[in-house]
Amino acid sequence: MSALTRVNVLFRQHFWTVLDPPIRTFHASCTVFAGHNKWSKVKNVKGPKDTARSQLFQKFTMMIRVAVREGGPNPELNTNLANIIEQCRSKSMPKSSIEAAITGGEKIKSSYLLYEALGPGRSALLIEILTDNAKRSSQQIRYIMNRNGGLIAEGARHSFAKKGVITVSSEDQSGNLVTLDRALELAIEAGAEDVQEEEDEDEKIILKFICALPTLQQVRKTLDSLGFCSLSAGFEFIPTITAQLSDEEMDQASKLLEALQDCPDVVRVYDNIA
Repeated sequence: MSALTRVNVLFRQHFWTVLDPPIRTFHASCTVFAGHNKWSKVKNVKGPKDTARSQLFQKFTMMIRVAVREGGPNPELNTNLANIIEQCRSKSMPKSSIEAAITGGEKIKSSYLLYEALGPGRSALLIEILTDNAKRSSQQIRYIMNRNGGLIAEGARHSFAKKGVITVSSEDQSGNLVTLDRALELAIEAGAEDVQEEEDEDEKIILKFICALPTLQQVRKTLDSLGFCSLSAGFEFIPTITAQLSDEEMDQASKLLEALQDCPDVVRVYDNIA
């Protein structure tokens, strides 16, 4: 895939993916993908906590517009839109703003871009862009990368796999703590491929159930029936190859990620930093 791929407006996480058949492989270690400790906290703290409320809502607005352009404005018929609206509500985004974003998605023409890049320590990055000016966005992203030890480069996509992700609270509906070992057992029953344990921006433990794209909704329904409290569901790029960084490289990566998140055209950034 080229470093700059231009397509019509499509949902932010629904492209360049071959629908993988379910792989019954489980990882008992939460450190394989979760990026616990320093990097896990850096990403969360540098994200929602340091991002202005208006900027966070702007990102949600962009995501809604992409979803509307792909699947229509009715969340009952557009599962991806419904998932994004759910995330918006969890962050207390006003109903009027959500409705305005849905209406705007039917009118505003933009382009979806996916940049492949290398970060500090040869880490891989995927940068999702929604823009009405591809040339401007390209210049902005290249400028940010050059100033923060990054490089636009082909090949980063091969370090990720497109998967369905259901994020749930580590406490079930009865308030009981669900351990990672127990979650792995329930993942088999639900049809998930893997479970990751992470910390959210409030330093609370959450569980992310990973599954094949076509099984996303079925796995979510099963997890709900098993007593989990779903927080969100959607598609994500999950790293299959991770990069180990030194403390100095980690600090540089943190600055790069923060600069990318501050770019108005950036919808989301994925990394494979462990």
